[in-house]
Amino acid sequence: MQTSIFQNGSGFGIGLVLFGAIALFLVLRLRSVLGKRVGFEKPPVPPGQMPGFGAPPAGAPIIDGKALPAQTGRPVPDPHSALGERLMRIVNADPHFDPPKFLEGAETAFRAIVTAFAAGDRATLKNLLNDNVYQTFDAAIAAREAAGERHRTEIKSILSAVIEDAELLGTQAAVIVRFTSDQVNVTLDSAGNPVTGTEAVTELVDLWTFEHVLGGKDPTWRLAAARSG
Repeated sequence: MQTSIFQNGSGFGIGLVLFGAIALFLVLRLRSVLGKRVGFEKPPVPPGQMPGFGAPPAGAPIIDGKALPAQTGRPVPDPHSALGERLMRIVNADPHFDPPKFLEGAETAFRAIVTAFAAGDRATLKNLLNDNVYQTFDAAIAAREAAGERHRTEIKSILSAVIEDAELLGTQAAVIVRFTSDQVNVTLDSAGNPVTGTEAVTELVDLWTFEHVLGGKDPTWRLAAARSG
């Protein structure tokens, strides 16, 4: 899918940190892949850029002459907080960045990636993950296929999506988002018997890091690391 979920600062992108010791475990189970570190996870990196910074909305807080959009839907950090100031550095570097729209895109990506992994949809994953994370997800899908297993995931609801941290290193921006969701996750063998997971709805907390190179031709923010919170 060439049309990215995050465009103009709505796209997604990171590297590799604990791939070794947990790699085999990641390859075996869904929660191992989505709930452990699967990519390079730096200290919190600043968020990416998105459209929406025209005339400041009435009542929008202002820092250094620029305003964060009035909050609608998912809340964004207070611009006067340390995290809010880091977000504003990204806004100053790329005025197209809009934190509320970024969260909307991140939530859409979360649903798409979780669903695609369960379905073994490599084409979707390739467009939403960086290379290192994609390789790990691909290996996990291959191991599941070789074992004759299938995974069923159902996201009942996303209770919250919160920007946890952000950082800007040169032109590379990264944002960590904490997702709290109610999900059904169960792996079934070839006979349809549960192998891992449960049919019960379980509340899960995930910390996902998205990364993007500002000013590049590719507008996509890609998942660069994922771990349970």
